[in-house]
Order: sequence, then structure tokens, then C-alpha cells
Amino acid sequence: MSDTPLPAPLAEIADDFRSASNDLKLQLLLEFSDELPALPERYAGRLDQFERVDECQSPLFLTVEVDDGASLEQREVHLFFDAPAEAPTTRGFAGILHEGLDGLSAAQVLAVPDDAPMRFGLAEAVSPLRLRGMVAMLGRIKRQVRAKTAT
Repeated sequence: MSDTPLPAPLAEIADDFRSASNDLKLQLLLEFSDELPALPERYAGRLDQFERVDECQSPLFLTVEVDDGASLEQREVHLFFDAPAEAPTTRGFAGILHEGLDGLSAAQVLAVPDDAPMRFGLAEAVSPLRLRGMVAMLGRIKRQVRAKTAT
């Protein structure tokens, strides 16, 4: 694993997961699933504006908005996810990334190490295939931020 620090909101979530028992980790994941915000009205029925994350075991779609600003440090990132209610693990991963990254600057999001999902201690609680989905979500978020901030 890299030793690049996680942004404070994501680091706090990672600490909560790492200090929890496996049963509690699954409960926390369910809480993040339940707390994943609904899509704003402008995206309702507009999944064509989203990118599908095929590595997820359940259908998950995401899109990123980046505010205007003179530098990457001044451009705030907003994340939007669509995942079915019957996919709590996938929704939980999306909820973690939303809670940990939404509202950060583009520079902060781009600095998140690619191995960040491995820092939650979830490997003992969920399958490697499921964790690969969270890694893929982070990769797509960073790629969209790069694309939307390229000059």
C-alpha cells in the first residue's frame, strides 16, 4: 500500500472501519448504503449521462461535476451515484466514497491513492471481487475529474 495520506473525511471513515469487528463493518457498510443521497432532479431518468462501473457486481452508475475555479485547489468536486436498493454492498461503497470525497477540491480527489479502498480493512468482511468494484469506482471518479479539469 502507498503511504500517501487519505483526505481527512475519507481517513476518518477508514479509521472507523479498521477499528470495527467484521460484523460491525458490515453494519457500517449498510449505514453508508442507506445514507447514499438520491439523485438530484436534473439527473432523474438520465443514466445516459452516467458512466457504468462494470467491475461492480450490481449495476452502479456514477458521474462527477467539477465547479469552476482558477486552480484545481479551488474547483470543488460533486459525486452522484445510482445503485439499486437491493445492492447494499455496492451502495455502501458508493456511500463511503460520497461521504469521503464529495465537496473536496479536484486536487484533493486526484491525490487520493488508488489503493485507498484497501485501507478500510474490508477484505476480511467482503469478497475481493466486491472490493475491486470500489477500486474501480475510485478510478472512474479520478478519471472523470481529470477529464473535466483538463484545459
